[in-house]
Amino acid sequence: MDITTIVGLIFSAVIVFFGIVSGDGGFSSLSNFGDLPSVIITIGGSTICMFTQAKSIPEFVNNLKSIRIAMRKTTADEAEVINNIVQLSNVARKEGLLALEEMANNIEDDFLKKGIMLIVDGTDPELVRNIMETELMSLDKRHNEKIGFWANWGGMGPAWGMIGTLIGLVNMLYNMEDMSRIGPNMAVALLTTLYGSILANAIFIPISFKLKMYNEIEISVKEVMVEGLLSIQAGENPRVIEEKLKSFLAPTARDAIGVDAVNNAASAAAAEGGEA
Repeated sequence: MDITTIVGLIFSAVIVFFGIVSGDGGFSSLSNFGDLPSVIITIGGSTICMFTQAKSIPEFVNNLKSIRIAMRKTTADEAEVINNIVQLSNVARKEGLLALEEMANNIEDDFLKKGIMLIVDGTDPELVRNIMETELMSLDKRHNEKIGFWANWGGMGPAWGMIGTLIGLVNMLYNMEDMSRIGPNMAVALLTTLYGSILANAIFIPISFKLKMYNEIEISVKEVMVEGLLSIQAGENPRVIEEKLKSFLAPTARDAIGVDAVNNAASAAAAEGGEA
């Protein structure tokens, strides 16, 4: 569970609630901010727009479900991936590339497993790179569709809020002689704008940014995998592979590389020197 997403959504609601009840009316003011027509116009209108943009109903549903990704803490860890790559390189150095096939059975990441099987099968390095980068591009495209969904919805919320405002103002201006209808019509006019702004700035846009951040993290981790696998295939020294992959990390994050992986790489290098 991503605590920042949960806490952010909760505190956004708390701040709005505080803003409502801190006025002169106190808790009784809450009833002033509930209006069914405003809800229908803002939420219903923006939702229908997003439904219209979807290529199919399953695509719309899948885009909606992507909110679970923003709620779930990412497990991608570049330092852990580098440790795994270094361990794989040690095995390949000592036992050969074919020994990686058995290790691949214990790897959960399908992308890394696919790369290992490609090099075990003796696929040309350039072809391996092309295949893995094509998969990365496809992954990025699928993720960006979901990111764009929430970003677009963030634009639709205020737009439909403005539509509701215009509807309320038109109704109010057409019924100026009936003073009893001015209040409800103005409520629609103002509340739709409020609802749209809250939806966009407290939910939709933050979710799109969170999905974008997770996408960048996942792409970065998989780029590390590609470079590491190609280095293993090229027969590079585990220590060299480690230092190469560390360049993907910020200087402050490089200390997270496991000591065991470093020691294994050093042992492999020493054994290579002894054999030479």
